[in-house]
Amino acid sequence: MPLVECVKEIELLSPARNVEIGIEAIKCGADAVYIGASNFGARHAAVNSVEDIKRLVEYAHIYSAKVYVTLNTILYENELAEAEKLARSLIDIGVDAFITQDLAYRAMQLDIPLHASTQMDNRTIERVRQLESWGFEQAVLARELGLNEIKLIHDACPNIKLEAFVHGALCVSYSGRCYASQFCFNRSANRGRCAQFCRLAFDLEDNKGKVLVKNKYLLSLKDMNRSSHIEEMLDAGICSLKIEGRLKDVGYVKNVTAYYSEILNDIVNRRPHEFKRSSRGTCNVNFQPDLSKSFNRGFTNYFLTPSGNNICSIDTPKSIGEKIGLVEMQTKDYILFNGDKMLYNGDGICFINDKGILEGFRANKVVGNKIYPFPSNIKVNNNTCLYRNRNIDFEKKLQRSESNRLININLIMEDGDDGFIFFVSVPDGPLVKIEKKFVKEIARTSQTERILKELSKTGDSIFKINTMKINLSDNYFIPGSILSQWRREILTEMLKVICVKQNDFVVKNNECQDIGIPDNIDYTYNISNSLASKVYTDGGAKVIQPAYEINTRVSTEMSTVVIMTCKHCIRRALGACLKDKRKKVSLPLSLQLSLPDGRKFPLSFDCDKCEMKVLVKP
Repeated sequence: MPLVECVKEIELLSPARNVEIGIEAIKCGADAVYIGASNFGARHAAVNSVEDIKRLVEYAHIYSAKVYVTLNTILYENELAEAEKLARSLIDIGVDAFITQDLAYRAMQLDIPLHASTQMDNRTIERVRQLESWGFEQAVLARELGLNEIKLIHDACPNIKLEAFVHGALCVSYSGRCYASQFCFNRSANRGRCAQFCRLAFDLEDNKGKVLVKNKYLLSLKDMNRSSHIEEMLDAGICSLKIEGRLKDVGYVKNVTAYYSEILNDIVNRRPHEFKRSSRGTCNVNFQPDLSKSFNRGFTNYFLTPSGNNICSIDTPKSIGEKIGLVEMQTKDYILFNGDKMLYNGDGICFINDKGILEGFRANKVVGNKIYPFPSNIKVNNNTCLYRNRNIDFEKKLQRSESNRLININLIMEDGDDGFIFFVSVPDGPLVKIEKKFVKEIARTSQTERILKELSKTGDSIFKINTMKINLSDNYFIPGSILSQWRREILTEMLKVICVKQNDFVVKNNECQDIGIPDNIDYTYNISNSLASKVYTDGGAKVIQPAYEINTRVSTEMSTVVIMTCKHCIRRALGACLKDKRKKVSLPLSLQLSLPDGRKFPLSFDCDKCEMKVLVKP
């Protein structure tokens, strides 16, 4: 018996701050987009009405692309009814899944797939088994996992789809385990209101207050870029590749989406019997995507491979952009640099000055390798590395670009008893039979070429004729106006066919037994309502501590509280790792971070787990 080929569907998942950005992402190659609704999303500044999301759903489904709605904040008891009402209204308009953090949505028995947000701290086999048992269709893995860890989870849990981030900004804490914003600013990251504590400048001190490192961004990470490891991630078991950035502008999303889509297309073209894109259509973009030209803080693959540990951007939390070269000299009028990048009038240029602080200026005029800066009194030392963090020419190309996405049609025309029959299909779609009545008349000259030419004119529609066969028993004459009418009717019919959503989802009711639920659930599980609590008690939990945001015990009874748990380690970043016998720097065992207002944050290091914890004393 021959082996049955199993082709794995893979998706590129892009962010959408609004519907317009979501549409552009699909035009540039996204197989799915994720977007926030009017409430309960982890980006408070990116909200959309049900009516707007419906527009996005209707557009996406033309290409078999999917729309995932982020309902990924924790819910308070008095919000459960509103959250369920919103969820059901989104189901009614045909969204494809919810990305959730709160287990209340699981308890609501919603008729839609649930994806476990990375805010659920999905780092272990045990955790992913829990999610699978609870009926989650897809799990968004923690960003900190390496390729080997991803493969182990996939091998142990092959029946749940695995999603992983590939590009964008990084949280320094394990997602869902950061309470710094809530503690310092009363703004909960688990409620979509993160104040970006990790992007602040700190002093590093010993336990007596002696300053060891002054005014550095010790918790600010570079941006993720895993573009050179996509094939390895697919081989490890990832099927959904996620771009971070629901607050990013349309240019960023178009550029990054197009870049990763090209990578996936190359993999699929080389390995067609193993992988295929989950959506249909061929994307045409009239710009050359380049990750270095969009907002970035420098890049890291972030622990995906052993070489991905250079992750911190301690000099600045701002965008640095692409390296353009070193300063050779500065005159009173211009700066001469030695790079080969072409610069443009208006470009944004930045550098780290001799005090370790990011400075920037605008290229008022560029002549070859001479930059005439604005303001003109900027001072840059020789051999300073210059970066371009705003590329005017590239931004204009993105603004002018009119990307489109076309669906290939295969068409066969044959004789019918009282007219003609058209058999029409799209990739991975049904074969549609369309009959047209017509009184046949024999022509004097060959008509095949004329018929082919007329039927292939798809104009500004979303379709493109891929193959066409004319299998007629004789040389029939058909007026051009009739052929044009049939072509329009065929394309209209095919649009109706491909927009029909196949809803075969069934709510799963798996038993929550023997899946590693601990007896005592502490505040880091983020349980903030009775429905989520019941999921854990049904699974065997005896004691459930409330979420940090509503937990009075945290502030009244505990001597210290962990507000961040990080794979990033300040010791390692500064060359003082306690496990590294070749460490270049010696630091005291007891360390703390200090803000300019005097607030202190002791650090704890678990070298066995390679983890750092940021603590507070309530």
